[in-house]
Amino acid sequence: MPEQLALDIPVEETGPQSDAEVDLAVSVLRAHGGDALAAIRNLLADADFLRDQLWIASSLMSKGISRGWKPRYERVEQ
Repeated sequence: MPEQLALDIPVEETGPQSDAEVDLAVSVLRAHGGDALAAIRNLLADADFLRDQLWIASSLMSKGISRGWKPRYERVEQ
């Protein structure tokens, strides 16, 4: 199992970073030792886990708390 994902943030950096300075795709690949298939499999497993957590939370949450909001389980392309 790969180690916890760590962003490539320089230690000497003290201010906020822009998205251009941190490439999350590169960070994911480095966390998996450069193995792209392992990275994809792990990301898919994480997405599946998060869908399950969303389903559980939405099942336990009352409609009054959410004011009628219902979660989406898949991203909608626009």
